[in-house]
Amino acid sequence: MSSTLVHPVTPARVLRSEWHKLWTLRSTWITLLTASTLTLGIGVLMGVTYTPGGGDGDVDTVVLTLIGIQFSQIALAVLGILSTASEYSTGVIRASLTAVPRRLPVLWSKAAAFGAVAFTLTLITAVVTFLAAQLFLSGTDQAASLGDPGVTRALAGSAAGLTLLGLIALGLGALLRSVPGAIGAFIGGVMILPEVLAMLPYDVVSDAVEYFPSKAVEALTSAQAVPGAASPGAALLAMVLWAAASLATAGAVLKRRDV
Repeated sequence: MSSTLVHPVTPARVLRSEWHKLWTLRSTWITLLTASTLTLGIGVLMGVTYTPGGGDGDVDTVVLTLIGIQFSQIALAVLGILSTASEYSTGVIRASLTAVPRRLPVLWSKAAAFGAVAFTLTLITAVVTFLAAQLFLSGTDQAASLGDPGVTRALAGSAAGLTLLGLIALGLGALLRSVPGAIGAFIGGVMILPEVLAMLPYDVVSDAVEYFPSKAVEALTSAQAVPGAASPGAALLAMVLWAAASLATAGAVLKRRDV
């Protein structure tokens, strides 16, 4: 007489499964390498080509060295979208939700796995990029160290901001279930829309735009206070709320829709 050993579905097992799926995707390695390479390469280039007394003298040092995150944030957003939306195009999502009928643990585990990887990678990349760029900026008006006021906070803030942007994209991927659609929504709604709204001649709109994701990331990345921008604490809170709203909306739709 044989018996089948059935393992109960637990949060730890779901998280382990999603962690394994994330790392077995070739796109994970490609996008993470792209994000790190862009940030580091452009940061070092800024350090090598910087000329004291030029037009960049008044730019925040951390912003100057981490200017590459403007490009790497797209790579991380694409990874967030692929981690959810691609499963619908391949049909893998059916197996995932069959194994976890409650559904929501799958989404939360995807977000947790992605968030842990993205934050760790972006934080390490930010610190390495800053230190590498400072090798060339030493002795200039952009020389700085990790101990200078606001520098460590800005480096950690850049990592937190990029991670939360990726989680917003992850939620869009789960909500729209289409890789091209989610990428279009992210670029149009998260990156382009705030720039368009900022051109409107209304103070209330300008004030609100400062708490949109792309603008909030700018405030988090600066070691010095940015005139007219949200404070780092307010910007971080805004990013957390945007990410929570994206994931909560995706979760609500996931519970109601058929696969």
